Amino acid sequence: MIKFLDLHKVNARFESAFEQKFKDFLNSGHYVLGKGVSTFENNYANYCGTKHCVGVSNGLDALILIFKAYINLGRLKKGDEILVPANTFIASILAIIEIGLKPVFIEPNSKTYNCEAIEFEKQTTTKTKAILIVHLYGQIAKMKPILELAQASNFLVIEDAAQAHGAKYNNKLAGGIGNAGAFSFYPAKNLGALGDAGAITTNDDELAKTLRQIRNYGTSSKYKNDIIGVNNRLDEIQALFLDVKLKMLETDNDRRRTIAKSYLKNIKNDKVILPYYDNSLNHVFYVFVVLVEDRDGFRAYLLKNNIETLIHYPIPPHKQKALSDYNQLSLPITEHIHDRVVSLPMNPVLEDNEVNKVIEIINAY
Repeated sequence: MIKFLDLHKVNARFESAFEQKFKDFLNSGHYVLGKGVSTFENNYANYCGTKHCVGVSNGLDALILIFKAYINLGRLKKGDEILVPANTFIASILAIIEIGLKPVFIEPNSKTYNCEAIEFEKQTTTKTKAILIVHLYGQIAKMKPILELAQASNFLVIEDAAQAHGAKYNNKLAGGIGNAGAFSFYPAKNLGALGDAGAITTNDDELAKTLRQIRNYGTSSKYKNDIIGVNNRLDEIQALFLDVKLKMLETDNDRRRTIAKSYLKNIKNDKVILPYYDNSLNHVFYVFVVLVEDRDGFRAYLLKNNIETLIHYPIPPHKQKALSDYNQLSLPITEHIHDRVVSLPMNPVLEDNEVNKVIEIINAY
């Protein structure tokens, strides 16, 4: 069986380093917001090319805390509209709603699956205060025109970079392009923890200070609470593990691109629409997504041939029961994509013979 993702195999490469880090962790006697968190924050900020990295509990909390901080700083207020891609994972939308902001769903480009400035501009109103751009599937959106739109309109640009660790656009990495970037280190991500974890990157000193307070009960110093906060801290042991894996992120991303290029070059089946890729560093292929009309039949065929697949994502956010207020929306491009997407096996430990087998089986479909 060619697994969609073998997390044990991915992490086995780091096992001895993890064991040493865990021993150091036990011996330190400092288990919350210790040296492990601060070291990883410094290293990840340096990697992303930002002044600050604030470690938090997960990717959803990273987004929520960014919005909380901007409300605290007076840059946003409840009821403000946030432009957001319609074809994202539901976490992007949940974060907006959780804070009392209003999501405005934007249709993506049908080729890249990312949203473009012209579509954001069409939905701009006097209540629009920010763009939450999602670098979907690991590919950075066309940020230059989006940033120009935001600057002209005084919008915030927040990057949902949960799937784009290490992706590069005009010599800037995901998370270092907008005002702030939110990352998830869910185990399946390109940089994945061994549990839940997340981070926020930014060059804004005031935002970073506020985020550090909010994530830790609103404290400025021990038992001194200056603002309303929460407990959304990055776990110390996850920070230690992430710091080990960060050293391999570039190599792993290169391997993902190599696999993607092989799929793109060698899969030749008119029934399977391959993803857009311009051969730049702007894509790190968190997942490799194809479009197929008969998705159920295609997946059943692959499984019969011992190839696992997943769907990212079967139901668009605006059609979820949880978001019933938005169920009436008609977003045909988004709905077309969600009805047809299939994610092929993609991870840095996928072997060449497995890649070739996937290609062979798909070409015979």
